Amino acid sequence: MKAFVTGATGFIGASIVRELLKDGYEVRVLARPGSDRRNLDGLEVEIFEGDLSDQASLTRGLAGCGQLFHAAADYRLWTKTPASMYDANVGGTTRILAAALEAGVGKVVYTSSVGTLGNPGDGTPGTESTPVDFGQMVGDYKKSKFLAERAAEEFIAKGLPLVIVNPSTPVGPMDIKPTPTGKIIVDFLNGKMPAYLDTGLNLIDVETCARGHLLAAEKGRIGEKYILGNENLTLARIFTLLSGITGLKAPKVRLPYYPILAAAYLNEAISAVTGKEPLIPLAGVQMAKKFMYFDPSKAVAELGLPLTPIKGSLERAVDWFRSHGYAR
Repeated sequence: MKAFVTGATGFIGASIVRELLKDGYEVRVLARPGSDRRNLDGLEVEIFEGDLSDQASLTRGLAGCGQLFHAAADYRLWTKTPASMYDANVGGTTRILAAALEAGVGKVVYTSSVGTLGNPGDGTPGTESTPVDFGQMVGDYKKSKFLAERAAEEFIAKGLPLVIVNPSTPVGPMDIKPTPTGKIIVDFLNGKMPAYLDTGLNLIDVETCARGHLLAAEKGRIGEKYILGNENLTLARIFTLLSGITGLKAPKVRLPYYPILAAAYLNEAISAVTGKEPLIPLAGVQMAKKFMYFDPSKAVAELGLPLTPIKGSLERAVDWFRSHGYAR
């Protein structure tokens, strides 16, 4: 079978491609002209040059493909051009799914985010059915992904055989950008993380996350959502694990929330004038107010999602960042 993958040059997408190749799939990937393709080096894939802004070209790219994995997204905590993020995440999703419906693709897996789900925030893990609404979305990334997920649901209603997966926070190798979470690891390795906010995240190995996408294509029920997550950890615990892996000291100073929030608002105001990324992204601070804990038991029970120890994933991330010049 041939699979079409968007976002294949990125963190999760590149791992999806590798898992597909392991299983003997033919893989066609969407890549923008001039894009950074290091994550595809050495892989036997067919590269289809195109862009999520051109629906007609997407229909051509999907021709002959039995499955679509739509993992492309503009993932940033701050952007000076919010409209471009909404066009990529909402408009791009609408166009690729319309193309998939037109091309008669047999199964679609759409990569959403746990950020679109309800989250009690008090340490109680959220699930696929935890109540949520648009007003709970913090920042343009979450808002755009929430709207994109609603668009995906509209295509399910039109007859597109689509499954939604909601990854938590993937960690591991090949985080070339890096993602905001990868940047936390890089800053820790470079001694730029002297203090932290009291928050928590659900981490999952990036390769396990990618495998979850294939399991969703194989076993996922059309119209259902599946959280692809693993361990719920405080940020302090993550730093303790990184300290044990590297021998570097974990930060001991826990920052108060509201003074940092005020600083983030100031940073954001300065960035609105300068156009430069803020040192303290407001959305990141606002997200940190809640413990982003989630329950992956539905994916474990229905898909057979494996749960691999996160310490090993952090070890592989550290090794990759160091060997590729991100950290000393």
